[in-house]
Amino acid sequence: MNRLFALAVIVLLVAPALAQDKPPATAPTVVITLEKGGQIALELFPADAPKHVENFLKLARAGFYDGQRFHRVEAGFVVQLGDPQSKTLPMDHPAMGTGGPGYSIKAEFNNRKFERGILGMARKNDPDSAGSQFYIMLGPAGHLNGQYTAFGRVTSGMDVVDSIKVGDRVKSVKVN
Repeated sequence: MNRLFALAVIVLLVAPALAQDKPPATAPTVVITLEKGGQIALELFPADAPKHVENFLKLARAGFYDGQRFHRVEAGFVVQLGDPQSKTLPMDHPAMGTGGPGYSIKAEFNNRKFERGILGMARKNDPDSAGSQFYIMLGPAGHLNGQYTAFGRVTSGMDVVDSIKVGDRVKSVKVN
């Protein structure tokens, strides 16, 4: 009887602690500030693309994107940056859009749909050739689904994204 009572007391004391759900991990957030003014807030998807998120955060924390310019703008499709050469090369230089961090990461294709506001990682023909260049979707592009890695989304500032022109410079990319 005493053992049963002791067991009941232990269960009553321990059960609530075991039953508590762990608080959900907060998705990393990032703010891109443009030199011409305006901010773009991003939420990243570590559950869908952990290595891409880790890579992007590492580059952002190191100041890799600060001072870069958007080198690609295709109306209704994407705005793109991430080429470190864009800090100094003329925008019409043949090498523009070919630079990266000096390494590649493996693709992490997932079920995220490429729709307006989604962040995707640019790459060459090789699916495992992504590095630092990324794009923000201006509209839906179903042909990218399952072919490119989606790793985040814009949570505010799409009006700023819509106003981006080739050559617009990034002042900073800050991880919150």
